[in-house]
Amino acid sequence: MRNKIIFTLVGVGVLLALVSAYVYARPAKPQSPVFQPASNPYAQGIFANGIIESYQAHGENINIYPDVSGTVREILVAEGESVKQGTPLLEIDNTVQRATTDQQKAQADAAGSLLQELKAQPRKENLEVARAQVELATASLKSAQDTLNKQQHSYDLEPRSVSKETLDTVRNSVKVAKANLDVVSRQFELTRAGAWTYDIQNQRRQVDALSKAWSASTALLAKYTVRAPTDGVVLSIQAALGSYVSSQGAYGTYTQGLGPIIVMGTGKSSGYMSVRCYVDEILIPKLPSAEKMVATMSIRGTTTTIPLEFVRLQPYVSPKIELSDQRLEKVDLRVLPAIFRFQPPPGVDVYPGQMVDVYIGAQDATAVAAPRAPRLKSPLVEYGGDQRATSPSTLLVNRP
Repeated sequence: MRNKIIFTLVGVGVLLALVSAYVYARPAKPQSPVFQPASNPYAQGIFANGIIESYQAHGENINIYPDVSGTVREILVAEGESVKQGTPLLEIDNTVQRATTDQQKAQADAAGSLLQELKAQPRKENLEVARAQVELATASLKSAQDTLNKQQHSYDLEPRSVSKETLDTVRNSVKVAKANLDVVSRQFELTRAGAWTYDIQNQRRQVDALSKAWSASTALLAKYTVRAPTDGVVLSIQAALGSYVSSQGAYGTYTQGLGPIIVMGTGKSSGYMSVRCYVDEILIPKLPSAEKMVATMSIRGTTTTIPLEFVRLQPYVSPKIELSDQRLEKVDLRVLPAIFRFQPPPGVDVYPGQMVDVYIGAQDATAVAAPRAPRLKSPLVEYGGDQRATSPSTLLVNRP
């Protein structure tokens, strides 16, 4: 009886195992995608990831970094605002620099006043004092000389009337008076000559040096106000009121890295926006010539497609950068940037920094280099209802 029960349980277990294996081996029905994935509109085209930028003849968006460090005191513009070249965008606390500038200005003004004083010499009052000293010395010499003449005349008439010691004293007084007159006369000429040329030149150089220091300090003070380098639109402001910024930018709360304090674009005055897409290096030989190159952009999450106009290639193959986090690079994968432009259709909102799917083809299918590749079906994976190629940037997509 016991053996029958054991064999029965074993049979039931084997049956359950077979049923479970059959049930779990059945392929699950994939969920339908949330939106229709972008399809290749060309007979033979290259897929590339792209990012929307403001349209510029050269470079990318305008990343603004301050030349000085400090705390943000005031933000004068808002995101999305159109500004003209030279418009103040942001002010950094300049208390210390302003005090330094004022001090250097005062020093330059003091040096300039001293230079004017040297140029204005001799001063009228000083010249009158020197002239009076000459007149006094002249009178003293005349008085001493008259005394000597009287004593000498008395001595000549009667030697015993004047002692020799007295006569010598009077003679010495005359010599002292003459020397004093000579000194004050030279001092008068020195005063009348004014400042020495070398003193004026030296003071002029002092004024020039202090003025340049003040000008440099003033120029540095002006850098505490960040201004728009060109006409455009403020795309993003990373700095916040009271935050610390430096020449390396501002610290991002979410990216946890340093970045530009303000990003500007050229705006929509031209009506165009740019798309910068990255073509994998293994697909570079497949690129059509510039004359025959055509491209189409698909906005993710929609069925909207927009034709693109080829602008230029950036002729430098570089490591691929993760568009979602520019701090990371895929050094084992290199890409060639290609720039296109387009005019946003009415009712379609696109923004700089938005990622899109780009297909690049040729007006004539024979313009694509290399023999026609076999038709490949891109393997699709499911992720949240979104079906995409597992590695779309490394596949030559062919339309069946």
